Amino acid sequence: MGKNNYQSWSKTDLIKEIERLKERKKYGLVWEDKPEDVVKICRDKLPVVKEVKSKEIITAKNKPVNLLIEGDNYHSLSVLNYTHERKVDVIYIDPPYNTGNNDFIFNDKYVDPEDGYRHSKWLSFMEKRLRLAKNLLRDTGMIFISIDDNELAQIKLLCDEIFIEKNFINVISVKSKNIAGASGGGEDKRLKKNIEYLICYAKNYESFRRFNATYKKTDLISYINAMREKNISWKYTTVIVNFGKKVYLKTIKDGSGGDIRIFEHKDYRIESINSLAKKEKLSEEAAHRKYFDSIITTSAAQSSIRKRVWDAVGDKDTLYSIEYIPRSGRNKNKLTTLFYLGEKKRLVTWLKDTAELDKQGDMERKELYGTLWDGINWNNVNREGGVGLSSGKKPVELIKLILKHLDQQDLLVLDFFAGSGTTGHAVLELNKEDGGNRVFILCTNNENNICTRVCYPRIENTIKGYRTSKGKKVEGFGSNLKYFKTDFVDAEPTDKNKKKLTEQATEMLCIKEGTFEPVLDKKEFKIFKNSDHYTGIMFDQLAIPEFKGAIKDVKGKFSVYVFSLSDETFDEEFSDIKQKIKLAPIPEAILRVYRRIFK
Repeated sequence: MGKNNYQSWSKTDLIKEIERLKERKKYGLVWEDKPEDVVKICRDKLPVVKEVKSKEIITAKNKPVNLLIEGDNYHSLSVLNYTHERKVDVIYIDPPYNTGNNDFIFNDKYVDPEDGYRHSKWLSFMEKRLRLAKNLLRDTGMIFISIDDNELAQIKLLCDEIFIEKNFINVISVKSKNIAGASGGGEDKRLKKNIEYLICYAKNYESFRRFNATYKKTDLISYINAMREKNISWKYTTVIVNFGKKVYLKTIKDGSGGDIRIFEHKDYRIESINSLAKKEKLSEEAAHRKYFDSIITTSAAQSSIRKRVWDAVGDKDTLYSIEYIPRSGRNKNKLTTLFYLGEKKRLVTWLKDTAELDKQGDMERKELYGTLWDGINWNNVNREGGVGLSSGKKPVELIKLILKHLDQQDLLVLDFFAGSGTTGHAVLELNKEDGGNRVFILCTNNENNICTRVCYPRIENTIKGYRTSKGKKVEGFGSNLKYFKTDFVDAEPTDKNKKKLTEQATEMLCIKEGTFEPVLDKKEFKIFKNSDHYTGIMFDQLAIPEFKGAIKDVKGKFSVYVFSLSDETFDEEFSDIKQKIKLAPIPEAILRVYRRIFK
């Protein structure tokens, strides 16, 4: 009987076909789902995590612990569905763009651009992970996804289905290169592309906290043009964009009573270098030295002043403003400001009449960011964090800008395509800048040793500090990190496997409770703590009296997990201390989550 030969169908068959047609998707994204090996393994094996103790980093005991999980992110997200359900504030991911240029692996093979199922494989891959990720977001949470033209249309429709279209916030265009430097990248060679996209959804639009008003600084050339209109004296050798926070460092004397005040500027970008070198056929350094020498006029030796300034700022690669007030000579008592880039000891720009600049707002006029982010520096991104990576790295400034748009400084930030670790780096750097208490969770596989040789070393560098290949010292930001690898336990629900899952779930329970410091380690039970909370894990019900004795004098709240082959909570055995503890049976609580997500 042919499927569409309706005349020969029975009434029952016709009713079934009508019901089937009713269930067909009327609008949206349709693709052929492709089985994935890392998903199929979860039918027989349940994911857990095991700590790699040798990679622990603790520099601030009283601060929260950040997490790095090595393994396929489908398995990491499965574990987090138990430990962090509805706890994450922000998700940022930079998934493979599926360009066909060896950037997307499916079932251990790179997806070829000629593969007829190229988009279906990518959608199958992304859909499973985004559904797991959605479970982790708080009602006030948000997700940001970096993407380019290859899958922009598909990811928008996929997210409309998973996160619901009404929760769509916007697509942000991120300028990633100048037109002059735009690469081939597979686009139409007649129309170079110089942007990528950042697609943004709320978990629940009604609960979504509005973005902070985030500004970009007015660029210097616009400021100078405004000065010209007011007939203010001006002169410059290099255009600077995005002046940042001005931080006072020190005052030094020039030897004749004059003051040289030094300030450091955070977050800057050089738009173009000066033309003096070309005009006078000088090296770049010689050109800047010439300007440096020409504008300091004092009775003291110029070389002495220059050396004092250079000694004061060292060789740190940052931008300084040097405010010089001579006490003699023809510029007596006149304030001169030099903008000066430290590492190559080169003068960047010179503006006279700084007092007039201050009246105009000291370059603090601002423009509100919208859906075009064009002030992010992509130069030298491949060396950020002291680790090299030729492609795929995102600038720290991009992730910081995302987080600055949000109105909290204690966010839990997840990146499950962590790659080189930019998100972790950005969280730590922003915390240092504004005193925030953000925490990150990074998940990445170890393809081409990306986790062990790039991501982890970068986070270690960012926490502890490091020296560049040229010997320059970069200060660390301080923080804590725990490193885990995914592992598996047999899924068949036998008593033996339930016992084994309970034993192997110790790290998961510590992650769930945020209690990593061991207090007591016995065969029958273990106790861990953080600054104000304890976690007890009981493997043997017969040891309940001994466990209660061990915690009777401990102050603070306890989460207690008791091994049970069923779902028994042992409330009666703990009734005398029920105000002190919160009970949960294991492994049933874990198995319930896995039954839901692996169905």
